Amino acid sequence: MKKIFVLFALILMLLPTYSDAQVRVLSENIEFNGKIGTAQRKSLIIQNQSNQPVEYSLKFLRGNIGSSQNIKLCIADKCFDPKRDMAKIHLILAPGEIFTDLYLEFDLGITETKGNFDLHFTNTENIRDVFVIEAIYDVFNPSIEETNHKDISIGSVYPNPSNRIAQIDYEFKNPNTTAKITINSFIGNPVAEYLLEPAQKSLVINVADLNPGVYFYTLFVDNKNIVTKKLVVKK
Repeated sequence: MKKIFVLFALILMLLPTYSDAQVRVLSENIEFNGKIGTAQRKSLIIQNQSNQPVEYSLKFLRGNIGSSQNIKLCIADKCFDPKRDMAKIHLILAPGEIFTDLYLEFDLGITETKGNFDLHFTNTENIRDVFVIEAIYDVFNPSIEETNHKDISIGSVYPNPSNRIAQIDYEFKNPNTTAKITINSFIGNPVAEYLLEPAQKSLVINVADLNPGVYFYTLFVDNKNIVTKKLVVKK
């Protein structure tokens, strides 16, 4: 029995155990939300919490990534494909350094889907010291229903229902016109109003602070009511 106990203790000593990483990820949760065929870029912030210089290398990429989706990790102006350039990706941080020149680019692909992935970095001198960058994504197929006005064309809101942000794509045909979107509650109380900018192509609405329920958004062109549609907010 004593020999078995000693053998078991030796095995435990040989197994890799992970301590708290010296690098902390300061960025908020990385989320990619957008329509099919688009790409997004997110900034990452990490900090070396130790009083020693450290070097980390990317060990592996894990997650459900579609065949039409592409990921790039950019360090300053150099971008790498984590699936093919893993051996080239190294981060060297000075003692206490807050590193802000790190970016994650994601092509959302050509199908409507949801998923997640994460990047695991390991200290080159201590395999027990790791940190992880986690990301989730939600790819939408916006409605093809479009309102065509002589001065502006505008699509339907997406995603719908939504729990964080909702987006409306539009294009001005006449940049001298005035267009706005108003949002009202189910019983008609005004909630928000957004002036559409001719130089922009989309309106992003933060619905996270709205109570769950049904809302109606209306397009006004030169103060004339053009169309009203439904927006559903969920939690």
